[in-house]
Amino acid sequence: MLNVAMISKWHVHADGYARHLQSLGNVNITAVWDEIADRGRGWAAELGADFEADLDTLLRRNDVDAVVVDAPTSMHAGVMIAAAQAGKHIFTEKAMALTVAECEQITAAVQQAGVKFCISFPARTRTHHLFAKQLLDDGLLGAVTLLRIRNGHDGALNNWLPEYWYDEKQAGGGAMMDLGCHPMYLASWLLGQPKRITSMFNYFTGRTVEDNAQCSIEFANHAVALLETSLVTYQTPPAFELYGTEGTLIISGDSVKFTSRHTNSPFQGWISPRQLPKEQPLPLTQFVDGILNDQPMPFGLEEGTKLTELLETAYIAHCEKRTVDFKQPGGK
Repeated sequence: MLNVAMISKWHVHADGYARHLQSLGNVNITAVWDEIADRGRGWAAELGADFEADLDTLLRRNDVDAVVVDAPTSMHAGVMIAAAQAGKHIFTEKAMALTVAECEQITAAVQQAGVKFCISFPARTRTHHLFAKQLLDDGLLGAVTLLRIRNGHDGALNNWLPEYWYDEKQAGGGAMMDLGCHPMYLASWLLGQPKRITSMFNYFTGRTVEDNAQCSIEFANHAVALLETSLVTYQTPPAFELYGTEGTLIISGDSVKFTSRHTNSPFQGWISPRQLPKEQPLPLTQFVDGILNDQPMPFGLEEGTKLTELLETAYIAHCEKRTVDFKQPGGK
């Protein structure tokens, strides 16, 4: 049995994570901490857990093996470093932190403590995206020339997100820092080392952070990614398009089709796959299983740092209204 503490209800996914943990049958939620005491106290009562007003006190508890971090993104580094130093395993909502420098501090603390770390990258567990990776690995698309991903909803347009979601000091940004994480980490996974980036952010509802955003990224392999996200679009179906020199993959909602010069079809036309890769367990499930069964974490420190690198550089490109180069391996 794994004893887990919930670190803040700030993030909109926090309650869903708690309910998921309770459904697994091998997890006890023993304690809650929140930077807003009244919110945390009420949540702890709902979960049947203790409320600790002091984070250090919670982290010293013997009945806490791991923490789930849903605190404001601006607090991630401090919270996770403290958790690692206390010997607690860490699951965190994305983004890992606001800067690469903070990610490096978290990494050092986690590695020194020898605890396990996992970041929530649910799009990498989904069958359609696993199929895209399979096509790339099998060489059926050739060399990738263009990746386009869109992820959006109307949370800012119809005000169903909490108002603190638009507080830059807490969140670190708007649409790209939130929903934009998913296109960002998918692009990193599929295309590798980024080379340069430009950003176009917009403030449709007049808030202090962007609610409509697009980034264009060139990767070292010459592929270009167009990553789009929005909090002001009505019933936006997710879009995923992957174009290569020898094939194309189009995913729209649950519809998947691809074409490749390497398939056995005599017509070389569009194919709807009859069988897709098996969907993987959610990252939080894999985190629990990894601790209880001493398995490696699926999405770790390196993946989290790469996401933050993309996000941090995207905001620099937006604020400075220029194309920004990424540091290449070897310092080039």
